[in-house]
Amino acid sequence: MQAQTRWLTLVAAWAGAWALGCGGFGKVNQGRAIAYDPQNGLVTLILDSNYREPGRPRYDVLPPVTVRAPEDPAAMGPAPQAGGLIELDIGNRRAVIFEAASQSLKAIPLEMVELVENAGRDHPRVARVRFPVVDRVNKVITLYLAKKRQLITFAVPEEYLGLPDSTWVMGDEVRYYFKDPGQALRMMNVTKTEVS
Repeated sequence: MQAQTRWLTLVAAWAGAWALGCGGFGKVNQGRAIAYDPQNGLVTLILDSNYREPGRPRYDVLPPVTVRAPEDPAAMGPAPQAGGLIELDIGNRRAVIFEAASQSLKAIPLEMVELVENAGRDHPRVARVRFPVVDRVNKVITLYLAKKRQLITFAVPEEYLGLPDSTWVMGDEVRYYFKDPGQALRMMNVTKTEVS
């Protein structure tokens, strides 16, 4: 009798797992936006390989994936800003960029020039300035990280100064819910969403 009960429990568990897998629930994924085509509703992302540790994303999954934005505009939230800067690691003095030509990620050493903390949007060096500021004469790049309230100026090896300015734009973090991997049912711009 006990063996039969165990067997029925296993069958019920398998049937439940099959029903969940085939039926109702979708999945959630997240990535950093490297391209956004608003006309066709397509967002291209570098996905997070460290999704099991919320709050500690590691955007390094290649190749990039392209996801169609939700058909219902109310299910999308703010449009993502795309950019080639995937990670800026001040502590280890490196930046990671997405190189479109090779479809790969590249770690670039950087030399910190200046870090201004607690720089609000009304700071005189932030207000009315369009970032990034790529100063090819002085060979430095200045970024503003709004969420961290940091104004950062750094130097990179000279061969990277010729890259387009969009290389130094930090793409927005995007989280999306889906059943079909190519079609988001809901999409949230984590970067532009204020969570209290």
